[in-house]
Amino acid sequence: MPHPYWPLFDLRLTAGDLMLRPVTEADLVPLARIQPADLETDPGLPALSDDPAQRHAMTVFQSYWERVGGWRPDDWKLPFAVFTGGALVGWQELEARDFAALRTVETSSWLTPSAQGRGLGKRMRIAVLALAFEGLAAQAAQTEAWHDNAASLGVSTAVGYADNGRTRHRRGTGADDMVRLRMTRAQWQARHPDHGVRIDNLPPCRHMFGA
Repeated sequence: MPHPYWPLFDLRLTAGDLMLRPVTEADLVPLARIQPADLETDPGLPALSDDPAQRHAMTVFQSYWERVGGWRPDDWKLPFAVFTGGALVGWQELEARDFAALRTVETSSWLTPSAQGRGLGKRMRIAVLALAFEGLAAQAAQTEAWHDNAASLGVSTAVGYADNGRTRHRRGTGADDMVRLRMTRAQWQARHPDHGVRIDNLPPCRHMFGA
């Protein structure tokens, strides 16, 4: 039965045994339990515990509530819970600002350690890019990662992003370089004509994306 008030909860992206659906409150404890211990979380989130492990787990809740509560058609972040073979394995996010005018999206993600190294990062990125390019008519996708984050940069390169320069960001008590990458709609279509991603229940959500 369709959700009566928040149609995003019915959105589904599937490709073989991979399924992505928007995160709900019921997913927060399971996601907190499988979140990698070395994941660099948003430094802008307030620290709500003196215990590092507890504080790290709480960022899942803070991130979710921030995204849902702050949703606007011109400024949105949609976190997906990622499942393979029915098992929860990670978080994949698609976001945009002023999408109606810029038609540009960004992505971020993480996988639980036991699911890493199996090609899932590439597949879940392709799933949300299919939503962006095929479902929402995006014209470009951007992403960034620290210069030493070989896993993230490897996924982006494998999917077909091209180098888009570097930017300097605060990192811990110092600063470091972020590598920027970009993919255009034409590059997506040339690289992934048969992406195999099925998008279900998008029409009732379209207005929420500023599309």
